[in-house]
Order: sequence, then C-alpha cells, then structure tokens
Amino acid sequence: MAFADNLKALPPVSHLAALKLIDAQGQVAATIENKPGQAGSLAVYAALAAKHGGINVAAAQEGLDIYAEHTADSRANPGKHPNIDRLLTVIETGAGFSVELIKA
Repeated sequence: MAFADNLKALPPVSHLAALKLIDAQGQVAATIENKPGQAGSLAVYAALAAKHGGINVAAAQEGLDIYAEHTADSRANPGKHPNIDRLLTVIETGAGFSVELIKA
C-alpha cells in the first residue's frame, strides 16, 4: 500500500501538538509537530510509540513499512526524509527513543 493509504489506517493525531523523541541520555533528539509537512510523521511515530512503548528496532521496522514508497526514496536520497532516516538509524544502531506526547 502507498503511504497515503497507510496513513488513513492510523489513529488520528488532532489531539496532539507534537511529540518529542528522547534519546538514552534523556536529551530531546527531535520534535515532530502537528503541522503541514510533519503531521503524517507525527501520526506514524505516535502510532508506533503506542504499539511498541517507544521507538525501538521493531517499531522502526514497522515504520519503514508504513512509510512505503518514501522509504526507498529516503534510502536513495539521505537527508531528504529525516524522520525515515531516523528509523533507519535505529535499526542500524539499536539505539531507540522514548516518546513524550505534547497535547494540543
């Protein structure tokens, strides 16, 4: 399925303003906001965190499937899709993130 179709199957995120990815040192590694250009990734990361308790290797692998055609584009163009690049790094390194949800 295409990313747009996969996105429709994820829970809505209208109640969220953003989410923060917290690394193993307790530092904010990234913030994904509920705004155009990031709302899809917010939905993906929020759904993965709800299912897996954070962003671990299993969550990252599932996330790559959800991103569908964008995953191949990310691999071909590093830096173009930072939220996908982050999942690839989690798989490579095994270092995941805890997730802090920021309510709207």
